[in-house]
Amino acid sequence: MNAFIEELRWRGMVQDIMPGTEEQLNKEVTSAYIGFDPTADSLHIGSLVPILLLVHLQKAGHKPYALVGGATGMVGDPSGKSEERNRLSEEVLNKNVEAVKAQLQKFLKFDASLPNTAVMVNNFDWFKHISFLDFIRDAGKHITINYMMAKDSVKKRLEGDNGMSFTEFTYQLVQGYDFYWLYKNRNCKLQMGGSDQWGNIVTGTELIRKKEGGEAFAFTCPLIKKADGTKFGKSEAGNIWLDAGKTSPYLFYQFWLNASDEDAENWIKIFTFLPQQEIINIVEAHKADAAKRNLQKTLARELTFFVHGEEEYNKAIETTQKLFATANAAAESLTEDDLQNMEGIVKAFADKEKFAAGVDITTLFTELGIFPSKGEARKMITSGGVSINRKKADDPLLKPLVSMLLHHKFLLVQKGKRNFYLVEVK
Repeated sequence: MNAFIEELRWRGMVQDIMPGTEEQLNKEVTSAYIGFDPTADSLHIGSLVPILLLVHLQKAGHKPYALVGGATGMVGDPSGKSEERNRLSEEVLNKNVEAVKAQLQKFLKFDASLPNTAVMVNNFDWFKHISFLDFIRDAGKHITINYMMAKDSVKKRLEGDNGMSFTEFTYQLVQGYDFYWLYKNRNCKLQMGGSDQWGNIVTGTELIRKKEGGEAFAFTCPLIKKADGTKFGKSEAGNIWLDAGKTSPYLFYQFWLNASDEDAENWIKIFTFLPQQEIINIVEAHKADAAKRNLQKTLARELTFFVHGEEEYNKAIETTQKLFATANAAAESLTEDDLQNMEGIVKAFADKEKFAAGVDITTLFTELGIFPSKGEARKMITSGGVSINRKKADDPLLKPLVSMLLHHKFLLVQKGKRNFYLVEVK
């Protein structure tokens, strides 16, 4: 158990830690929790770090609690946000909660026979019984306005143009009450999270101290950033989701495969369970021959295995080889089965009569949803960012001919570096 924080430290996963936290973890099996915000019906790769924290915790013999915020999701966390988020309906929120629960069950061991089996909780289960008056009397009186105003998440919003609603101002008190409830009812003594959550977490330890006279603990990990300053977890197509229906395992694999050397060296410590010496060896070998990209390949393999499993990893490799390893070969070398069975390619269908009538690619690709607008389509086509059947298509007025169709019915369209579409003319 005492290796838990030590393991996270060499991986670069500890930023702030409350005094006494390591001593508590070394003393006994400790229950600890992280909250997950159900603002969508899938977690994305930004959620991988808190998931991994819980996995490391369980591997070290401690007991992980995953809290899905059915109640806090109705309020909205202001941390790191410049404006208030749109409220979700209860129906949508409940759907999201169930989807997030199902995903978390893939990564943690929910086995009742284990002394440190993972537990899933939803804070709506205790908040639904608490009236507003009860809450401000029993929780609100213990935390001063001065204390709440001193938090960075509050100060930044109050200094901005949009201000902050009372709803979001109370978020830290609501999250603090979660920690208090879990401490009192589940003997949960530790809360973990990203560094932007520090203010919310210590509000919980303060509430526990004042209401129960108890001692609770906290630590946070750094927020993940990309070396070039762009936002982590974003691609040309948007968020990288953990749900294969939202981001295919092929595109998920490609995200990690295309990491820069600097990012990959940092991420392989954070996002994999490979031991320290093995990672040192991989990094050294990569520096000796970076062209092989073995560092990125290892990172992409480990993450795709962890999130999607071996079978989907193998499919992603197969698609990658067909699309890139033979990229210099003519598209005609791809069989109909190759095209039909490539995992990760977005399928689109074009009307045969309209196609034969001579529609230009700007109009065609916009109508098929490959581009959101004709303006964006024209811009990317003229800049050389679009290929048809592995040939650059830089004329936005180009009219694809029937003779261009692979196997008399397909166009293989590439948009940017990694986004592929198979257009079937029917």
